[in-house]
Amino acid sequence: MTNALSRLLETRDWLLADGATGTNLFNMGLMSGDAPEMWNEQHPDRITALYKGAVDAGSDIFLTNSFGGNASRLKLHGAEARVHALNRIAAEIGRDVADKAGRPVVVAGSVGPTGEIMAPMGTLTHERAVELFHEQAEGLKAGGADVLWVETISAAEEFIAASEAFALADMPWCGTMSFDTAGRTMMGLTSADMVKMVGKLAHNPLAFGANCGTGASDLMRTILGFAAVGPEQPVIAKGNAGIPKYHDGHIHYDGTPALMADYAVLARDAGATIIGGCCGTMPEHLRAMRDALETRPAGPRPTLDQITTQLGAFSSASDGTDGAGPVRAPRRGRRRG
Repeated sequence: MTNALSRLLETRDWLLADGATGTNLFNMGLMSGDAPEMWNEQHPDRITALYKGAVDAGSDIFLTNSFGGNASRLKLHGAEARVHALNRIAAEIGRDVADKAGRPVVVAGSVGPTGEIMAPMGTLTHERAVELFHEQAEGLKAGGADVLWVETISAAEEFIAASEAFALADMPWCGTMSFDTAGRTMMGLTSADMVKMVGKLAHNPLAFGANCGTGASDLMRTILGFAAVGPEQPVIAKGNAGIPKYHDGHIHYDGTPALMADYAVLARDAGATIIGGCCGTMPEHLRAMRDALETRPAGPRPTLDQITTQLGAFSSASDGTDGAGPVRAPRRGRRRG
């Protein structure tokens, strides 16, 4: 398996990742409660359009439509026996789009959380978590994914289990957690905790960082938290396009392309190497982000005041690293996109 992402990281100062999966698929007709992964078989043309939308907008990396593709999540739809096939097809469609791009584009196999709580707080054992992630990883590998990409993780134990599973699959990988609870993950990890955890893994990720959360400002503060510890691996920033608001029966993210362009430049200047969007991020946002990264010169590391001035207020007073809190932030959607 060639390591396409490592080659890009060696030659580029920054890489543009993709945007939302769920937001784009809902716009194509996906209904709430449906499993997006089933569309890999039912509507491959729409999944092709999802991937191609990111590539045409300038993304160097896009994630496959397999976020909920583990047996625990698919069991809710009676599809737990289809894990390998649904993940393989998700990656095969992505491989075809990437190979036709005319430039190097990385297919990242998306792996979301299991949806279960790990022991001792819950019933999911470490061994079972590794099994769930390994099964999914093998399907994505068979379909031609360049790297695996675990995302929106809250628990250190689940992140560690994913790393072990990806080692079993003999695949390079990246990983992001969601810091959506006063600067911490839902299970209490801070940005500094994540850097320390990543440094101890036997199968290190090519890059790590944060995705989703409670808006671009909060995610930027987390990126500064990573940078303050001095991580060895490149940092990933994949923030939501603003804040979700309910309007005319739909959830709408209020981040404009101009705001996401500002966010992309701030993320780069804060130390992120792989920069993309999460929930609400559409191709028009990605195009603005790519243009800004290409045309705006690098600047000094942004201050907290600069971040709030350009992107809006933080959702909490603390970023979690000062020992204050956490104070529970309002919950946002947990599915990527």
